[in-house]
Amino acid sequence: MKKEQRIKKNEEFSAVFNRGSSMANRQFVLYILPKEGQDSLRLGLSVSKRVGNAVCRNRIKRYVREVFTQIQGDLKQHYDYVVIAHNPVKDMTYHEIKSSLEHVLRKSKMIVRVQQNKENRQLGGRKESETN
Repeated sequence: MKKEQRIKKNEEFSAVFNRGSSMANRQFVLYILPKEGQDSLRLGLSVSKRVGNAVCRNRIKRYVREVFTQIQGDLKQHYDYVVIAHNPVKDMTYHEIKSSLEHVLRKSKMIVRVQQNKENRQLGGRKESETN
């Protein structure tokens, strides 16, 4: 992710926490705030000191950033996303973290393309106009 796509300032985090909506599972809490004048999505990460040592916390942040980079095309743009990692994440692999994040994003209806592809498969690859 580019530096312009990261949330760094405390005021920006506070705005997402106070005005945004949230969704959670056991590993992550996801806060979402729509931003109209923004070109793309932005990501903020928070991993508490209770979640392992610095090496572990930095690994988790790298994994989360990589997941967002991988699925960026499937996510709704023009939003600020803040991800808070909880203690169970420290024992997870990259693929488990990706699966857990995708679960939270699906719950919050932020993944767009995956849902569209699923609908196409259900229609057998036909457009909706062909089925009517």
